[in-house]
Amino acid sequence: MFANRFPRADRPLLIKGARPVGFGDGLDQPIDVMIDEQGRIAEAASAIAAGDGVETVDAKGAFLSPGWTDLHVHVWYGGTDISLRPEQCGATRGVTTMVDAGSAGEANFHGFREFIIEPAKENVYAFLNIGSIGLVACNRVSELIDMRSIDFDRIIATAEANRDVIIGLKVRASHVITGGWDLTPVRLAKKLGRILKLPIMVHVGEPPPLYDDVLGLLSEGDIVTHCFNGKAGGSIIEDDDLYRLAEQAAARGIVLDVGHGGASFSFDVAKAALERGLPPATISTDLHNRSLDTSVWDMATTMSKLLSLGMKFEDVVAASTTAPRRAIRLPTERLLDKGKPAEFTLFDVVDADVTVRDSRGALSTLHRLFEPRHAILGAEAVAAHRHVPAEGEGGSHACPHCGWKS
Repeated sequence: MFANRFPRADRPLLIKGARPVGFGDGLDQPIDVMIDEQGRIAEAASAIAAGDGVETVDAKGAFLSPGWTDLHVHVWYGGTDISLRPEQCGATRGVTTMVDAGSAGEANFHGFREFIIEPAKENVYAFLNIGSIGLVACNRVSELIDMRSIDFDRIIATAEANRDVIIGLKVRASHVITGGWDLTPVRLAKKLGRILKLPIMVHVGEPPPLYDDVLGLLSEGDIVTHCFNGKAGGSIIEDDDLYRLAEQAAARGIVLDVGHGGASFSFDVAKAALERGLPPATISTDLHNRSLDTSVWDMATTMSKLLSLGMKFEDVVAASTTAPRRAIRLPTERLLDKGKPAEFTLFDVVDADVTVRDSRGALSTLHRLFEPRHAILGAEAVAAHRHVPAEGEGGSHACPHCGWKS
């Protein structure tokens, strides 16, 4: 699904007694929300009578936010060797909108759209990989070997034909992908972005190219994912010049995205950046089958990590809801108004002691956890909970680049 094209429900849905957060000022008291069979808000008020034939979800004081939006996932299941099924990181984890970050290129996007995007319960959008093959054999067969990997005409045609779901272009700027090609793929992605009037998302990691040089090519609305990676040559806290460049980039509207993943998030880097006043604009997971049971788990756990490192509760919510929506040009204002599509996450923040790891294997104990209860997609309330790896999973991984375990 995309654009909240909800199937018609058999009956309206009433959410009772939820605490709104992330919708802007003026909403600080519990509310009820009535949703009609078409999935549109019929009423939002302090108290609404259920009436006959209405399904009711008693929020019991849980928080109600705009739907959690994960800006970086990989869900081209079967089309790449790293992708998950959408349902593994979607509504049952509290996430209502997912953005696939370059799993598909122009040569296989049609299959991604037909077999994954359109049938999904959740909203699914995509950054189109500028490499024609996308991530078919991730890090084993590079999508960016040389110019034979990039077809300008076909990229433009694919993006134009799928403007309803392609919201940007993706390029992985890391030597394990591009070898000695350095900044050329980023320059080509930026040229394509200007032609198509789309933002680009750049994966930063092991140089070359240098994170420093990548930032110099980007403009307002472009996205740097893995902004808090701890890789040598790619960490913003090991080099004061790079840190200042990241600050300047954020000030001019470049989106710093977490993109946790199996190899790209450091507690130390994130904590230092937050202490120095440089928060991420967006929180995302980079979930794939090599990060699900190792360092990431899910969106709620990733949000909880940023909370534990010092981000304010309201800022974590914004970075997981309206900020990523804004980054992909979806509506962010007046989301509780009558007639608007009902796309929400109902969640609690609970006390717990859970030991987690970052992408470098460092351990931390979380004491407050975001715990999703329901994903609201139109008049359907999907029961949700955090993902916890099965006993024996979640060990250290072998590959320093993608998180793969042998």
